[in-house]
Amino acid sequence: MKKLMLIVTIVLMLAVFLKADVYIKQKTNTGAFMGQPAKETIQETWLGKNRMATISTENTMILNLESKKIYMVNHGNKTYIETDLPLDMAKLMPEQMAQMMKGMMEGMTMSVQANGRTKQVANWNTSGYDVKMTIMGMEMKMTFWASKDVPFDWKTYSELYSEIYKAQFRMGEKFMEEFKKVQGFPVETEIEMMGMKITSTTVEISQKNPGPAAYSVPAGYTKKDKLAMEDLQQR
Repeated sequence: MKKLMLIVTIVLMLAVFLKADVYIKQKTNTGAFMGQPAKETIQETWLGKNRMATISTENTMILNLESKKIYMVNHGNKTYIETDLPLDMAKLMPEQMAQMMKGMMEGMTMSVQANGRTKQVANWNTSGYDVKMTIMGMEMKMTFWASKDVPFDWKTYSELYSEIYKAQFRMGEKFMEEFKKVQGFPVETEIEMMGMKITSTTVEISQKNPGPAAYSVPAGYTKKDKLAMEDLQQR
């Protein structure tokens, strides 16, 4: 009987483990800028088989490679957009906004280079990468502190996250090739632009059962066809 109970316990433990997805919690600190006070925000990321979700107080982005769908959720006005992959943001924006975004992206440049520095971020050993982006003549400097010692396949994460990044910023393949130079998961990111400083630090990486809500649009939210300015301002 004891042997049977042990086997049942092991089977139950394995079942829970197999259902578990990767859970990542990150804390972002934005310094005071142009009269706006400093603030701290939390972002949660769920990474599962062929699916991913990034969740914050203001919005959620859900990527499902099996259904080839992306969901962009605005919690402020309880609305969401559902669209097919590959994503074409221009089709989701009013024409004037689409033209504005196109103009911003056309002159954009980016470069990624390993800087040879190392840093301990919480429990992770990281390597530094300098990232420079120019948008409409304005330069943004970033430092990624990336680690390969995370308990999940960071390459899979990078591939999934690149789809969301392309969706948000309409980046082409040449920009994605630059991002692939970052070897590992960025457990800390430092951003500096026009005197504004933003630091995003990973505070937890674990395996958990996500539950049905992690990859779903909340009940009662209204589906719409086009993004409004307020949707883009929160991304």
